Amino acid sequence: MKTRLVPLYFVPGRDDGFDRQLHCLRSLLGNEVDFLPALPLGAPLPQADAVIFPQLLGEAYRRLEDFKKVSLPILIVTSEFGTLSMWDWELIDYLRSEAVATIAPYSLDQTRKIMAALRVKRELRQTKFLVYQDNPGEGQQAPIFKRFYWWESECTQRMTEKFGITIEKRSFRELGARAKAISDADAAAAQRESVVPTDGLSERALTSATKLYLAIRRDLDADPDIRGVGMNCLNESHFCDTTPCLAYNRLYTEAGFIWGCEGDTVSMLTKYILHRSLGTPIMMTNLYPFLMGNAALKHERIPKFPENIKGDPRDYVLVAHCGYMGVIPQPFATEWKLKKKVLAIVDDNASAIDARLAEGNITLAKMHATFDRMTIAEGDLEGYAQFPGSDCLNGGIIHIRDGHLLMKRLASHHYLLMTGHQFADIETISPVFAMKAEAI
Repeated sequence: MKTRLVPLYFVPGRDDGFDRQLHCLRSLLGNEVDFLPALPLGAPLPQADAVIFPQLLGEAYRRLEDFKKVSLPILIVTSEFGTLSMWDWELIDYLRSEAVATIAPYSLDQTRKIMAALRVKRELRQTKFLVYQDNPGEGQQAPIFKRFYWWESECTQRMTEKFGITIEKRSFRELGARAKAISDADAAAAQRESVVPTDGLSERALTSATKLYLAIRRDLDADPDIRGVGMNCLNESHFCDTTPCLAYNRLYTEAGFIWGCEGDTVSMLTKYILHRSLGTPIMMTNLYPFLMGNAALKHERIPKFPENIKGDPRDYVLVAHCGYMGVIPQPFATEWKLKKKVLAIVDDNASAIDARLAEGNITLAKMHATFDRMTIAEGDLEGYAQFPGSDCLNGGIIHIRDGHLLMKRLASHHYLLMTGHQFADIETISPVFAMKAEAI
C-alpha cells in the first residue's frame, strides 16, 4: 500500500520550479508514494491521504481561506533533499498563527516516517483488534481492574469514531476451552516449527502455551483484517490454564501482529501507530515511579527501590510487568527466555517472558483518554534490578528528566517503551492523527 498525495500549486504559479521539485520527489519517494495529478489550491480534492506543496510562493499569504478549506493534512516538502526549505519558515509560521497546521519535515527520514504514518492512518480504517474477554473487572483483583478506561464503551466508541478501527470482542472462556482441546501432537509439531529458549519451564507449561497460540492463530488466519490481538489474561485468568506471552511473541515474530496485555486497547492502538509509523522496537509495561513510594513497593512486593542509580531518585522509574520487564518479542530483545509464571493470580501452569531491551536511550509514550494528545518522556534505561521472591524478578531502571512532572502528566500505569529518543519523530507524525505531542 502506497501513500496517496495530491500535489498543489498556486494560480498563477505552476512553473518549471514546481515541476522540477515534483520530479525530484517522485525520484526520492516513488517507491512508497502515489503522486496523484497536480491541482491548483482551492480545487476540489480527490480521495487521498494528504496534500503536498512541492513549492511555496508569496501568493500563499493571500490564499489563507483556501488553506483553511483543505480537509487533508498539508505537507510542505520544497527542497531537493526531501525536506522543507529554510525559506518556508515565515510562511509556515504565518499559517500556524492563523490556525492552519502544516507538516514540514526537516530530514528525509522524517519525510518517510510521515509517509508511513499516513498509510497507518488509512490502514486503521480497515483494521480490527480482536480482544478476548467475558466479564472484565469481575475476576481476579476486581477492585483494581474495574478502574480501567479501556474496558469502557465510551473508550471503544471514541477510538472507533476518531480512527475508524474496529474492536471485536470474543469469549475468553471459549478460547481457553478450544486451546485445551488441541491435541498434544499438534502442539508438539508447532513447537518444532519455532524453538524458543526456556528456563525452568515444564514441558506441560510449554505445551499449554503453544496450544493457546494455535487457537489464537486459527482465529487470526480466518480474518485478514485483524492486525492486533489482546485478552483479559490476568483479571479473567481462571478461563485458561496458561498465559498468552508465548503466543504474542510468535504472532509478532511471524506476522507482525500487535499484542495487548490485559486487553488494553489504548496501549494496542498507541503501539500500532508508533511501531508501524516509526519502525522502532516497542513494548508495554507498568510504571513504578520512585516517587510513588510504598504504594508501588507493595504492589510489586519488593522492600525498596533499586539503589544502583546515578542520579536523583525522584527522577527514576522502575518498569516491570508480570514478574519481568514485560512481553518483549524476540526480535527486540538482547536476552530472551520463556519461564514459569510469577504472579499468583494466574494458573500455576502459566508462563512469562524474561527479556531485556538494549540499555541506553529510551522513550515512554501513551495516548490519553480523549485521543487528542500523547505524552512522551525521553530517558535512559540504565540497567536492570532483580528482587528474588517478589513480583519483580527482573525489572528495568529508567532515568527521566523530571519525575515530578511525570507524576502530574501520566495517562496510565501502562506505558509504551521504545528504544531510542523518539520525541521529535512522534511530534512530527502526531498531526497526521490530529494529536498533540506533549513532552514530560
